[in-house]
Order: sequence, then structure tokens, then C-alpha cells
Amino acid sequence: MKYKSTRGGAHGLTFTDSLLMGLAPDGGLLVPEEIPDVSMHLETWRGLDFVSLAKEVIGLFVDDIDTQTLNGLIDEAYASFDHPDVVGTTQLGNVRVLELFHGPTLAFKDVALQLLGKLFEHVLEVRGLKLNILGATSGDTGSAAIAGVRGQKNVDIYILYPDNKISDLQELQMTTVCDDNVHCIAVDGSFDDCQTLMKTLFGDLAFKERHQLGAINSVNWARVMAQIVYYGYASLSSPSSADFCVPTGNFGNVFAAYLAKRMGFPINKLLVATNANDILTRFFKTGVYTRGEVHFTLSPAMDIQIASNFERYLYYLMDQDSDYLTAFMHQFQTSGTATLAAPPDDGVFDALAVDNDTTLQAISQAWDEFEYILDPHTAVGFAASRDLPGVTLIATAHPAKFPQAIEQAIGRVPTHPSLESLRGLESRKQRIPADLAAVRAIFE
Repeated sequence: MKYKSTRGGAHGLTFTDSLLMGLAPDGGLLVPEEIPDVSMHLETWRGLDFVSLAKEVIGLFVDDIDTQTLNGLIDEAYASFDHPDVVGTTQLGNVRVLELFHGPTLAFKDVALQLLGKLFEHVLEVRGLKLNILGATSGDTGSAAIAGVRGQKNVDIYILYPDNKISDLQELQMTTVCDDNVHCIAVDGSFDDCQTLMKTLFGDLAFKERHQLGAINSVNWARVMAQIVYYGYASLSSPSSADFCVPTGNFGNVFAAYLAKRMGFPINKLLVATNANDILTRFFKTGVYTRGEVHFTLSPAMDIQIASNFERYLYYLMDQDSDYLTAFMHQFQTSGTATLAAPPDDGVFDALAVDNDTTLQAISQAWDEFEYILDPHTAVGFAASRDLPGVTLIATAHPAKFPQAIEQAIGRVPTHPSLESLRGLESRKQRIPADLAAVRAIFE
């Protein structure tokens, strides 16, 4: 399997090349040159446990790590989860909940980032390289990425996050990790500011090469690759073709579902659930991709107006026409708006936006009817999908990470031992303005 850029400026890359590159030199995102067809394997794979299926699926995308080594890395990555099959399921009336929060930082990001950390460690050791990972987080990616690489000798990790705009516990999960290779950077701005700073530095090819920058955000293809597995896993345990509802900010999670469908897994519809930051909902309704003002909500990981993974979907929507895509993205980047001739009509996606009051009502309803506590991001998805029979809802985080929102909804404060143990620990962070020069100075 080889990899190429959505914007046409790179192709023929090996998996490990794409892993270390992150963002393509032309500013595009890396995708496989061919999407594998797994339809002939489905009956054989049905009934496999999660780790066994991960070995089958991930092996299709990795061309330059031998199978025994790769499978060992997969085993190591998922040994840190506290669920016997990595992910769990719960039925709430019509809605099946796929729980992806059983990893070390209690968020769905662990499913990909525990593996990504093992892959980085292996590849850097083999190549004799050192990497400076630069990431941006709206809450959960940062702690999951740090957990994946903390203490590694060939990696330093720098995480940008919006100061005072993530939950206290999310911040503690990052800032209380005192390994020498971990650097937490609080930015006076929004997540979109953090993401723009990160992507701008990756676009400065001389700076990127001089400082050996690598990506751990979902712009890194390996993140998407690992997330394909749980959609395949859930679809194979469904009585018929699966419909998924995915709480969505950066579009990486739901894009993995889209690829799983294209690969031949039995997946039907995908419902994109957004909060008040409804740029994606508006796009799927109108075909207009327009950046708005960031709204800060009870579901902070979704407080995003520029979905960094959306370009991958547009690439396939535009029949892999890199010139068309590049022009569309340039228009969006320069004016804040880009428009298709008509709304997407591929029969796959629908979208719905959910406000704060409805999010709180969803948390309350799930508790009153099922004594089940939803985190506010999963609650956005529950509100969007609860009237759809047979839908599988992606549960993105443990509710204990968002105690204020849960208490506001149901008068209870959920806890988790791993989070409670963070209180009172030494923490460290560096504060900077939302300024490119300030980020550059960290590396110089």
C-alpha cells in the first residue's frame, strides 16, 4: 500500500513515510492510493475480537513493517485498555452505544493514539531518528497523545490547547504528566487558532525539516487507519447494515466510518452530529462551507469551525480531482467560504446541530430512562439520533471528564479513580499568545 496527497503533490509514499510526514508537503492530507476491498473477508472476520480484527484491517494499510512486529505493536497498544474487548456496547432503547472511552485517558482518541505511540517508537528506533511532535487539541487528543509517547527517548511532544476553554480535568490529564519529553502550551485563543498555528508551521517546509516536526493530530493518516477498525467491528456485530451517529468536530472520526463503508463493511448511513459550531451541518444541508465565529459550548472538543479532516472527504466527493479540491480549499482559506454547485448527494451523510439546552436534556433523559450517564459530546449524538431505530451512537468520552455539565443536567458528579488521582498533583504549562512567532520561539 502506498500513499498520496489529496492535493496531488506527493505519491508513492510508504506507510512509515506517511506516518512520519503527517501533513503532505503541498499542504494536503495523505490518503491510500487505493482503498482495499474487504467484502470477501467479512464472513471470516465476523466474530473476531477487536484486537484480532485490528490486525487484519491495519495489516492491509501497512506495507513496510513485518506482520509479526506489527501485530506485536497492536497487542501492546490495546493491553492498556480496561475493557476485555477494548470497546464496549450498551443499549439505550433504540440506540446502541459503542463505548470508546475505556483507554488510559478515557476518550476515543486512545484507540488510535496508543497504537500511534507504539508505531512512532518502533519506526524512530529502526531509522535512528528523533521527532518533535506538534499537536493541537480541543480537549482529548492532547492527553491521549501524551499518554501514547510519554517517556519515549526519541520523541518530544508539544501540545497546543486553548487556555481556559477545555475542562479542568482534561487540562490536568496533560499538565500533570511531568516526563521530560512532554510540553503543554496554553494558547490565548480558540482551538481553531491552535490548529491554524500548527498547520502553518507544518506548511513551512524548511522549519518542519530543521526541527523534525511530526504530527499526531488526525491529519496523520495512521490516526484514521486505526479508527476504521471499530466501525468495522461494530458493523459486523449488527443484525443488518449499520447506521452510525458520530459527534463531530474535526471530521476524522466520522471520516474513518466513511472509509470503512467504502472498504465494504456493512455500513449504511452516517449521521454527523454537531453542536452550535455547525459548519458541517450547514455544508451537508446547503453545499456551502462557511467559517463562522467559534461558539464555546458544553461539548468543548467540538467547538471547531475548521474541520481539519474534511479535506479527505471532499477529495473523494470530488472524484479525487486534486485541482478542483485545491481550488476549493484555497477559496475557503482566503475568503472563509467555498461552495459546491449543489449539496452533497452521495446517499451516505446526514447532519444535525444540537444546542446546549438540548444537550443537557439528552443527558437528563438518558439518566432518567436508563440510569446511564452520557458525556456532553455523546449527548449531542444521542439528541440527534434517539428517534432513529437501530442506530449505533459513538460514545466519545467518559462522563467523569466533564463533571460541571453532568452536574448541571442531573445534579450528580460522575467520578473515575484515574481522574480523581490527578487532583493536587504538580502541573506545568507554558502560556503564549495566539501568535506564530511565539510558537516558533518554543523550538528555536
